[in-house]
Amino acid sequence: MASSLKNLSEYSSKQIVDISDKKIAIVVSEWNEEVTESLFSGAVETLLSNGAKKENIIRKDVPGSFELSLGAQFLAAEDSIAAVICLGCVIQGETRHFDFICDAVAHGITNVGLKYNKPVVFGVLTPQNQKQALDRAGGKHGNKGDEAAITAIKMLGF
Repeated sequence: MASSLKNLSEYSSKQIVDISDKKIAIVVSEWNEEVTESLFSGAVETLLSNGAKKENIIRKDVPGSFELSLGAQFLAAEDSIAAVICLGCVIQGETRHFDFICDAVAHGITNVGLKYNKPVVFGVLTPQNQKQALDRAGGKHGNKGDEAAITAIKMLGF
């Protein structure tokens, strides 16, 4: 969780492995595009700065965060894909829709990783408002996309 004590873009260099020959897929939710595009940029920049080749980063878009799980499953099923990063943003609203979507996405992404025995990373923001989302998508609390990319890299070394 990002806070004044923890920045999403700061990480330990422990377990950083060579990813130069790894294909990493990123599934990006089109909903809350201002936020998810920033998450994507952070993830790509972090992958590249840690040795990924641009041609080995595959992007696929899905309509919303709910669809991230199925998009991740389609990609994880491909033997050539080493890891999948899921990026989305679900902002708390006035209804319980937020609770159902966040729960379903978290479980879905977890299940895809377990099913295919490869890293499938939850890079989904669940803020209370747009300002909190932007603070965690390259703002004062760093970028969840950076964190998701480093998580994928570290899990590839597990």
